[in-house]
Amino acid sequence: MKHILHLKSSIQGKESYSIKLGQAIVEKVQDKYPDSTLEELNLVDIDIPHLNPAVLRTFFIPGDQLTAEEKETIRLSDEMVKQLLTADIIVIGAPLINFTIPTVLKAWIDHITRAGITFGYGENGPVGKVTGKKIYVAMSSGGVYSQGPGKANDFVAPYLKAFLGFLGMTDLTIFRAEGLKVPEVKEHAMEKAINSIRVD
Repeated sequence: MKHILHLKSSIQGKESYSIKLGQAIVEKVQDKYPDSTLEELNLVDIDIPHLNPAVLRTFFIPGDQLTAEEKETIRLSDEMVKQLLTADIIVIGAPLINFTIPTVLKAWIDHITRAGITFGYGENGPVGKVTGKKIYVAMSSGGVYSQGPGKANDFVAPYLKAFLGFLGMTDLTIFRAEGLKVPEVKEHAMEKAINSIRVD
């Protein structure tokens, strides 16, 4: 039985292309693994706070030494780390906004990046501890960024590959709904994206 975690980071709600693409990926995964369970996490709805000094400080305090107030401060981060570690398959909605990921997705990244828990250091440098996961990224963009002149401004796919790989999640596939605002491309962009979905 597979446990799927679907992360949504778009502020567009029901109109979001990345959410629609992510849901299409989830459906394909469920077809392949009919006994799977699904957990959906809308990062916009839970309003993840950006890291602040108090939260960051708790990351480096042993759990048995945390005060009640500190435990509450780190509670959300702990919950998101647990969700990450519990999942077998993770679908990440990642719309390209101003050439990069939404701030809520970056906030999630900051909260799950925990030394000693999701990554560590070995003799040869950093070692990712979040292994054995399959990652699918549902990326959407108004322009075309997979090729041509726009490729140099794609800071979504390269960043997520680098970051997730740093934590040990190297089995990653990106599906793109792109050209969503480009004449003569946008009419078939979502259909093309959904038809491109293949799950392992």
